[in-house]
Amino acid sequence: MGLIAASAVLMPISALVLPAEHPLAIPSYMVSLFGKYLCYALLALALDLVWGYCGILSLGHGAFFALGGYAMGMHLMREIGPRGVYGNPVLPDFMVFLNWQELPWYWHGFDMAWFAILMALVVPGLLAFVLGWLCFRSRVTGVYLSIITQAMTYALLLAFFRNDMGFGGNNGLTDFKDLFGYSLQAPEMRVALYSATAIALVGAYALSRIVVTSKLGKVLVSIRDAESRVRFLGYRVEHYKLFVFVLSAMLAGIAGALYVPQVGIINPGEFAPANSIEAVIWVAVGGRGTLWGAALGGIAVNWAKTWFTGALPEFWLFALGALFVAVTLFLPKGLVGRLPAFPTFGRRREAVPPAATEDRG
Repeated sequence: MGLIAASAVLMPISALVLPAEHPLAIPSYMVSLFGKYLCYALLALALDLVWGYCGILSLGHGAFFALGGYAMGMHLMREIGPRGVYGNPVLPDFMVFLNWQELPWYWHGFDMAWFAILMALVVPGLLAFVLGWLCFRSRVTGVYLSIITQAMTYALLLAFFRNDMGFGGNNGLTDFKDLFGYSLQAPEMRVALYSATAIALVGAYALSRIVVTSKLGKVLVSIRDAESRVRFLGYRVEHYKLFVFVLSAMLAGIAGALYVPQVGIINPGEFAPANSIEAVIWVAVGGRGTLWGAALGGIAVNWAKTWFTGALPEFWLFALGALFVAVTLFLPKGLVGRLPAFPTFGRRREAVPPAATEDRG
């Protein structure tokens, strides 16, 4: 994570200060590409927090990512104002095209950046709270919970495809102009977004590290390894699960909010269940239950995807499947798990909360 933090400072120097012919100069389009990788790394870290440390295999984290992205996309659409194709100062172009007469109530407030950022946290967190409360209090676990989370993201996919939902339908939200008054195409803004994403990733890692190394983290690992025993000891397991699930969803929402201004579009395709499954592969490749390994997996796999889809596009899905099988068979702890000095938090010997030793007498 030190390298990521350093890149927040080095990237502006490389992209803005060094001359274009310098060997260390980075083109503007590469800055946005690297920023996108960091957004995926943040999503992978969020997923690892619930899967690696609490045993909750979510196949719907792409939904939280997309909801955060839509929150930011709605603000960017409101920022366009009268500069749109139809020149309407209030309604986005797609609403004018569909003959909407007034702005829907749920679009109000998104003309303010702070409100959009807040919604990028609140909306994914609220959805995770409702879903988690219903599932965890009913003791839905394992594959059944995974199926429910995947059904959730597929339901959202179908809903956001509808034009009458007011989110752009199949085309989604695009043609963004600026953010905070600065053009999204300006090299300075691209570098600023990259640095903000790097800082967010480091901050999310620090927060997650605090959680997993605390007493709370030990209970989470215990739930992962022996949920029935933890419940027998008197712990309210559903409360711990709900907390980490909501926190993870909010981190995924932040990743989505940072992703949209860097790629310039958000559409219902981000809700596709395949995206959530890919995120699971990133975590498995990097190293489940490692945090920074999961982030590394998100960067590495998406870098490989960029190369494959450019050089051998028809083989990418086969390569992704082969990678997942190879990691499962030969690297069950992921890439970072092969490092001899790698500290694995939450080992099996820490699987029982401290209260367990007190009850043995």
